[in-house]
Amino acid sequence: MHAVGPEYGFGLYVHWPYCTRICPYCDFNVYAAKDRDREPLVASIVDDIHAHRAKLPDHPKLDSVFFGGGTPSLLTPQQIERLLSAAQESFGLKSNAEISLEANPNDVLTSDIVDWSRAGVNRLSLGIQSLDDEALSFLGRDHTGRDARQAVERAQKQFDNYSVDLIYARPGQTMEAWQQELSETLALGAPHLSLYELTIEERTAFGKRAARGDLVPMQEDDQADLYDLTQEVCEAHGLPAYEVSNHASAPTYQSRHNHIYWASGDWIGVGPGAHGRLTINGQRVATEAAKRPADYKDAKAPGTLELTRQDTATEFLAMALRPTSGLDLQRFETLFGRSIEAETLSNLIDQGLAQHDQNTFRLTQSGRLMADYIASLLVPYE
Repeated sequence: MHAVGPEYGFGLYVHWPYCTRICPYCDFNVYAAKDRDREPLVASIVDDIHAHRAKLPDHPKLDSVFFGGGTPSLLTPQQIERLLSAAQESFGLKSNAEISLEANPNDVLTSDIVDWSRAGVNRLSLGIQSLDDEALSFLGRDHTGRDARQAVERAQKQFDNYSVDLIYARPGQTMEAWQQELSETLALGAPHLSLYELTIEERTAFGKRAARGDLVPMQEDDQADLYDLTQEVCEAHGLPAYEVSNHASAPTYQSRHNHIYWASGDWIGVGPGAHGRLTINGQRVATEAAKRPADYKDAKAPGTLELTRQDTATEFLAMALRPTSGLDLQRFETLFGRSIEAETLSNLIDQGLAQHDQNTFRLTQSGRLMADYIASLLVPYE
């Protein structure tokens, strides 16, 4: 058995870079949609999917396809179907493959979502971000809280499996206000929630405002209090955390595509700026497509980087600590060539940050708040 690779999942990530507007917190590779002709980029992504088959002749059928962005719900159902057909022709899709589409509430309200389903989509990820109109305005969103609620109602009539995204720990947000908003969202009945603390990235509009002193991010201690409250409220409503930022009412609603990332499986990244991780002849390879759509359409292949054993092991560790299922210590030892120092394990357990159960090391709720820091402690640098 290998420590990383497609036996831990094999997925396809399709990055659609266009948005009707650029949100001030967004640090992704995105561009204004305007009146662009989408067909040339769709054709380039189709070609890119086909080109990966020759590089991965022994890879199995795909477990998942994830349309992310940007705003992939701007794609027509016919374009979605074309991209899925390319995946089917090149690798095949497992009969129970998870096919996710990130969607803006306005697109859910104005598109024929039945056609999304007919095209092959079986899971929606709704970028609601908030139910509060003032917060939505602050976040630069183009929908209202009423739109968000109606989008959820419409989505759940067509899709059993769907997720709602929210952004919290906004400047000035109180515990009471967040508890109210989160409870209202849970009452809508989504079987999966992705709940992200607002991160101010330097090169975003928010980052520039923060640099000028026009926006003051929430203090880390206050963010931690909101995180703890989030866990309590979701647990009480039957959606416990299964990963740092993700909650599901049952295992069947957990994101199978994201589990590929956390388990260090393989995934192909297509579309401008998309990242991938592939295992080729036992070598772990990182891929990154050209970022600008025009450059992507001209490129013959993504940039590739062979990862060292230390790179692979360190990345595996950082991802494996995120889900509540925990870190397989045997895989850790296989990758690093040594086990975690017993003293380090004991210290983390004594501090209430981790638990050790036979061959599994997992973080507690408090530990998940410090996942990146704990990962740095566990890496046995050579």
